[in-house]
Amino acid sequence: MEVEEIKQQLRQYIVSTYDVAADDAEFNDDVHLFDYGYVDSFGAVDLVAFVERSFGIAISQSDLVAYPLNTITEIATFAALRQRGEL
Repeated sequence: MEVEEIKQQLRQYIVSTYDVAADDAEFNDDVHLFDYGYVDSFGAVDLVAFVERSFGIAISQSDLVAYPLNTITEIATFAALRQRGEL
């Protein structure tokens, strides 16, 4: 899967699951989802599960430490690389 396609699916999931307003000017692919309060610690578990299920990858605890997975862009890039076996 391409990064842009993954971004689109992530964006849709986050907007619908975490009730992001359609007119939220701060919400974009590079906003820190946790620092800006879009996703809390409980939501992070759901988000990881969604990414694993949707993109057929595994995300380990060490991945969460080793790779920045705080923005849609970072998560999508990680998912695409993991799918291709590059991570």
